[in-house]
Amino acid sequence: MKRVFGAKKEKEPPPSVQDATDRINKRGESVDEKIKRLDAELSKYKEQIKKTRPGPAQEAVKARAMRVLKQKRMYEGQRDMLYNQTFNLDQVSFAAEGIKDAQQTMTAMKAANKELKGMMKTVKIEEIDSMQDEMMDLMDISTEIQESLGRSYNVPDDIDEEDLMGELDALEADMGMESESTGVPAYLQPDKEPDLDAELNLPSAPIGHGAVPPSRQNAQHVDEFGLPTVPRASLRD
Repeated sequence: MKRVFGAKKEKEPPPSVQDATDRINKRGESVDEKIKRLDAELSKYKEQIKKTRPGPAQEAVKARAMRVLKQKRMYEGQRDMLYNQTFNLDQVSFAAEGIKDAQQTMTAMKAANKELKGMMKTVKIEEIDSMQDEMMDLMDISTEIQESLGRSYNVPDDIDEEDLMGELDALEADMGMESESTGVPAYLQPDKEPDLDAELNLPSAPIGHGAVPPSRQNAQHVDEFGLPTVPRASLRD
């Protein structure tokens, strides 16, 4: 049967946007090469026109240059058309890529939504609230245990705020007096040696013949040699 009617030909897949873009770019490169070649011919004809005198020869060169210029304008028009087609294909390609990205995003979001629903079935808000309440109770009990273990023994509790402030004011006054007198607190000053004479309150030793204690000076009179004088009444007797 295939020999009589022939086999059915398989259809070729339609060209993609990228294939069409590559083909148009190749055509554009070919047109650009032609335009460059025509520009070189125009430059040559321009030099010839400058060198020839006005007349039939110059007019013939101008006619050839005009023909080349028309070809160049035609190729430039084709190149602009190809550029526009490439721009349109780029826009279509960009839109297609955007749709593909959106499809992939939707697929990923659907999979994540399904997985999230499955995970939410295993988690209940009531159980979370109950666990949080239990944790709060346990923390309160732990705090009470720590406070109970941290209590002090035989510490007076009858000290009020007035007693505290009075004690602090007195301490501040003592420290202020020490700092004003010496500039150094008393507990930082060096120990002084005791003055034994001042503590015993002993009189000083006499110096010379006329040195007598002040108490005896008031009680008796002495002569020039430091000896006690005899009262006059005793002499009369």
